[in-house]
Amino acid sequence: MEKEIFEKAFNESLNKNFQRQSKYFEFDFYVFSELGGLIFEINKCLILDFYRASITLTNNLLERLLKLALIYNETGIGPQPIEDWSSTFSIPNEKYSSIPLGNSIEKCRKEGLITEIEKDILFNTIRELMRNGFSHADPSKILQDLPDEMPLLQGSFLNPTELKKVEINYKVIPIFQSLQMDTFARENASSYFDFVFRLVKEIDKKITDKNK
Repeated sequence: MEKEIFEKAFNESLNKNFQRQSKYFEFDFYVFSELGGLIFEINKCLILDFYRASITLTNNLLERLLKLALIYNETGIGPQPIEDWSSTFSIPNEKYSSIPLGNSIEKCRKEGLITEIEKDILFNTIRELMRNGFSHADPSKILQDLPDEMPLLQGSFLNPTELKKVEINYKVIPIFQSLQMDTFARENASSYFDFVFRLVKEIDKKITDKNK
């Protein structure tokens, strides 16, 4: 494929999406400065219409956010001599860096880092749909509300004017699963990133206020 084709597609997406997404490049986190690079990467995916990539990276952002929130909530964010950094972070890092998403959601709620409503959204919707659907490549949750049987018109080159109606289950056929996942990603990637972006800001403020 010619380089010019990519350039044309990238420029079209940039011109179409940049103004809407540019606000997400403006942030100033006190606690979670290390998440800035990941946020930039996700936002660039959305500008270029890379919706599946955006969702997968937003999953990574969310899981890392909750683990870091638990770590910083335990260690505090006050200044420390550099020689104490390893001992300060060693135990919290071991406790939280490998815990499952469900556990980190529950623990963040218990520590007051997220609200009950946020906990329910994270646990019942995002954990099932976004994380399992994309990071675990399991479309079953995303497609579960579609009907089991959907009509399809079948044609023939031998008799192109004759169409035969057949019923198929889109949810179990890989090519149709992929098409439905593409549609879901296109419709939900931006709002999912916006939710997690705002969550980063909220938790950042909570930990900062707690340590004043």
